[in-house]
Amino acid sequence: MMNRRQFNQGLVAMAFGGLASHLHASQSRLQTTAMAQNTAYGKLIPDPNALLDLPSGFNYQVISRLGDKMHDDLDVPDRADGMGCFYLDDKRVVLIRNHEIAANKLIKKHHGDKQAMMLEFAYDTFENTYPLPGGTSSIVYNLQSKRVEQQFMSLIGTIRNCSGGVTPWETWLTCEESVDKADKMISKDHGYVFEVPANATKMVNAIPIKAMGRFNHEAACVDPRTGIVYMTEDRNDSLIYRYIPNQKANLQAGGRLQALVIAQKPKFDTRNWHSESMLLKQEMAVEWIELDHPESPDDDLRLRGFNAGAALFARGEGIHWGDNELYFCCTNGGAKKLGQIMRYVPSLVEGSPSENKRPGKLSLFVESEYPQAMNFADNVTVAPNGHLIVCEDQYTDHTENHIKGVTPDGKTYDLARVRLQTEPAGACFSPDGRTLFVNLYSPTTTVAITGPWDSFIL
Repeated sequence: MMNRRQFNQGLVAMAFGGLASHLHASQSRLQTTAMAQNTAYGKLIPDPNALLDLPSGFNYQVISRLGDKMHDDLDVPDRADGMGCFYLDDKRVVLIRNHEIAANKLIKKHHGDKQAMMLEFAYDTFENTYPLPGGTSSIVYNLQSKRVEQQFMSLIGTIRNCSGGVTPWETWLTCEESVDKADKMISKDHGYVFEVPANATKMVNAIPIKAMGRFNHEAACVDPRTGIVYMTEDRNDSLIYRYIPNQKANLQAGGRLQALVIAQKPKFDTRNWHSESMLLKQEMAVEWIELDHPESPDDDLRLRGFNAGAALFARGEGIHWGDNELYFCCTNGGAKKLGQIMRYVPSLVEGSPSENKRPGKLSLFVESEYPQAMNFADNVTVAPNGHLIVCEDQYTDHTENHIKGVTPDGKTYDLARVRLQTEPAGACFSPDGRTLFVNLYSPTTTVAITGPWDSFIL
């Protein structure tokens, strides 16, 4: 029987093989229009339940909602964000779902005494009494029966678990988008990455991986060849980081934290806010610089990195590993500040002393020029046909967020429209490529989307 690691890696290779083979098919600037968006799988059909509009032939099933009673007798928390999907067996998958909840006095009402019993697992507590409410929940879902078999809190006591990433060794890296420090309300500093095993059956001890840096973490992805972890930071003046572990698949054993530099162009600004510095599809050689004091008590990693020559990015968010390459979103990058998607191809000797002889290459894959094309790209994953799937997260009083598709030549289209005043997040496919799982952020609503993924007509 194929094990879950082989199953997951096979899907990734299949899906990104198509993307890689067509990636340079177009060198023209993105010029999509509102009309072009709705020709991918056909126009979006209004949902009679006013939740999620999808093309004809596609359907969704709500599998988890805010307040549902879980199998550990706790309630499903709010603010469902990043999420990863793992193969469990031939019928079932495990979803690990982030909850981006801040530390505030409302947690006493929201979580109550039942979570106080989980103090032994929590990373941090509120006034030494209640676990901080951020963390992850795990869902065991049967793809054949289309039923949730189990769901439970798998990590607790953290702050604003925004996104993260799956690892080749079957764990979820959950990232705190917070640099809160210990004070009268909370007892520990925050801004770390935590690891949750996919095979966990109950809450695990929340142990920060401090060598991976303390900053406003967003997401992470892992190069399965080397075990190097690449990370984004949600700041207007953010950096791109990588963590080279001392031991592959053992992140707690320490490692080196580095920041990305454009070769021979120190302090390069990729944001294109003031000038078109980053040209579409132009590959730029990359170097990496060491960052010391990764625990950064003053939250100055990005400042020290920039002063040493690191490149600037506009709110790095979702990041996803593909076929020997990765993609990451910059939410408000670009001349119109509507969002960018970057592509990075690592060196074949990534992390070794000789990598600068054959450096990795960074390029701008997409820069949105129209809100209809892409409006604040956030989480990103890949579809079975090799297209990128991007979740929008607009920062306006009234939002009309979409789940977007991006073709191998950089054109965007609408895959779904969110009817609630919230964002889609945590998009991830089942290992067989037939089900797309997505969170609607608040109130927490996790859906399973199925349909004719191979019927793309653009």
